[in-house]
Amino acid sequence: MTDPRWRIRSATAADAAAVAHHRVAMFVEMGDVTNPEDAAALERESQTALRRYFVDGSYVGWLAESREGVIVGGAGAHVKPQLPRPALGTRGIETTDVPLVVNVYTEPGSRGLGIAKALMRTLLDWSQAAGYGRVVLHASDAGRALYAALGFEPTNEMRWVPPRGVRGTDSAP
Repeated sequence: MTDPRWRIRSATAADAAAVAHHRVAMFVEMGDVTNPEDAAALERESQTALRRYFVDGSYVGWLAESREGVIVGGAGAHVKPQLPRPALGTRGIETTDVPLVVNVYTEPGSRGLGIAKALMRTLLDWSQAAGYGRVVLHASDAGRALYAALGFEPTNEMRWVPPRGVRGTDSAP
């Protein structure tokens, strides 16, 4: 999808730094990353992981570029294996992997132009063409209205985090 002000293109492993930048900026804006050391570590680790996932095909992404070739936004999907499950809205069993939408971000100076919506429509068109039975995401407060407008519905997902001091232990149950 194109617009006179920007165009959308597929991302590649060569774009890992730009995608990692968006990922860190998103978490900083949401308040999940609050210090420069964590931001630098997240960016470094994200670049490494993204390069690997681009190559093995478990990450696909798209970038929006200005007419001058500046990356102004992006969105991606981390495709994860899933166990067989009931198909949504129909009878039958679904056995495909599930794309998890991640790294949806638009640079502050380019917001309000429809970039995130166009990126998400590109991602949803890709998922439908690839035959995925569902796409999931974790919505930020800022993105919730966009996702609802695109047809996403709230689900029953919950999260558990081990108590402080318990994470990362080597003991197994």
